[in-house]
Amino acid sequence: MRDELQAVFGGTEGPDGVWSAPGRVNLIGEHTDYNGGLALPFAIDRRTSVAVRLRDDDRIRVATDFVDRGVVPGVIESTLETAHASTGWSRYVLGAAHVLRRELGVPGRGFEALVSSTVPVGVGVSSSAALESATIVALDELWGLGLDRREMVRLGQLVENEVVGAPTGTLDQSAVLLAQRDHAVLLDFRDGTAEQVPLGFEAAGLEILVIDSLVRHDHATGGYGERRRECEEAARIAGVPTLREIAVDDIERWAGRMPAHVHRRLRHIVTDTDRARRVADLVRAGRPREIGPVLTEGHASQRDDFEDSVPAIDAAVDAAVAAGALGARLTGGGFGGAAIALVDRAETARIAASTADAVEAAGHARPIVFTVHPSDGARRDA
Repeated sequence: MRDELQAVFGGTEGPDGVWSAPGRVNLIGEHTDYNGGLALPFAIDRRTSVAVRLRDDDRIRVATDFVDRGVVPGVIESTLETAHASTGWSRYVLGAAHVLRRELGVPGRGFEALVSSTVPVGVGVSSSAALESATIVALDELWGLGLDRREMVRLGQLVENEVVGAPTGTLDQSAVLLAQRDHAVLLDFRDGTAEQVPLGFEAAGLEILVIDSLVRHDHATGGYGERRRECEEAARIAGVPTLREIAVDDIERWAGRMPAHVHRRLRHIVTDTDRARRVADLVRAGRPREIGPVLTEGHASQRDDFEDSVPAIDAAVDAAVAAGALGARLTGGGFGGAAIALVDRAETARIAASTADAVEAAGHARPIVFTVHPSDGARRDA
């Protein structure tokens, strides 16, 4: 990337550094972040890298060698003052610069940034948080901001909410910025805590498969915002600040007191927070093989109660379990994206091929299936 940055932008100097941030898989606890609940994500070993070179003026120039979903190489130009008006993939880089300047009251400096990535886009493994977080850690160092990681999480959410227009919570940024290798992060969105939980997958001979349905989502324009509004309606009717305040045993007392579909959203959020707690307890106790049924239970909740799955992902979950996966579920915000499956390492190739065959035989696009491993969070690489 050092050589490529000079080839793209010219000049005799290489970048001031190269920073990267991972994608993430959410093991369990979906849509719980903006409802004050629990989630258990981990960073994956697919990363987005950003090589950055500071300028002496206010110009920003960004480019990428990453080609996906219409993203093509080419230089995009802006200034520090106009970065908020960016569109397309570059808004995650330019938006990060805009939010840092506005929120921290710093002048900043213009820069050139080259983006390279192995995180697939639109799959549900948080390519957007990877890009904005890599940019934030880079500018934090280059602009001398001295931010802690929890403040970076807040700023990353502002990029999503205000620049991109996606009404997301902080799950993705928290996973990408706080993760440690071989651990998941138990996030408590009511109490604001983040606990590193050792997963023990490698010692147990387990792997996580990601099954990319090739059905793409867009949280800025899709059903994500509608689900969030329905959760807020449920909390309003129940008279609680967030759905975290409702206990599992109290779910059914609200049946008939709110629209049926709103009650289903409530039931998913409350039970998925409980599932996140159960999964964390199992892996802490050295029993990761036992989390499989909880994952599959979580998928049924997303499919039936939260209604954010799609037929191709339902087919992938069913096929993976039928092929011998210990459990499987939709991961990410839904309305497309990917499923994950917990599998025995010795069976990984067979289950991956069998799942892809079955999904294709059911009339859907043949999914792309790959393994991921719990990785480190955002960092400086060079």
